[in-house]
Amino acid sequence: MSHDPDAPQIHPLADVQSPHLGPRTRVWQFCVILPGARIGADCNINAQVLVENDVVVGDRVTLKSGVQLWDGLRVEDDVFIGPNATFTNDRVPRSRQRPAAFQQTVIERGASIGANATILGGVRIGAGALIGAGSVVTRDVPAGELWVGNPARSRGPVPPRDEAPD
Repeated sequence: MSHDPDAPQIHPLADVQSPHLGPRTRVWQFCVILPGARIGADCNINAQVLVENDVVVGDRVTLKSGVQLWDGLRVEDDVFIGPNATFTNDRVPRSRQRPAAFQQTVIERGASIGANATILGGVRIGAGALIGAGSVVTRDVPAGELWVGNPARSRGPVPPRDEAPD
């Protein structure tokens, strides 16, 4: 780990190939970050995370363990992505057949994605939205809404933190 307090902190067992890590970002063991990835400041990238080349992550983002960010994903500032949340980027995947372009998925500022949620490629999750654990998001989620289930549906506005449903 570096002695510069503003330098990214990279665990010696991480494979960080990208030079584009913001100040004070922490990368834990067994992570792989490919050369084209861009990651902002003050992020916390937990163990066993993979970030592909065409990925942009904003500032103050938390990526919990077991998350893979595939090409085409855009994650804005202050986003939380829970453990083992899954993203896709190709609606018709085939072995050894790459699409001309991967789908672009956008997670807007301040959104949170619960553990084991699945986010299909090409969707936009609005600012401040909350995706419940285990939910499957198949279409765009408006800002500030709580979505749960399979397929995920709106359950109204995100409740205040101290009034979250069971």
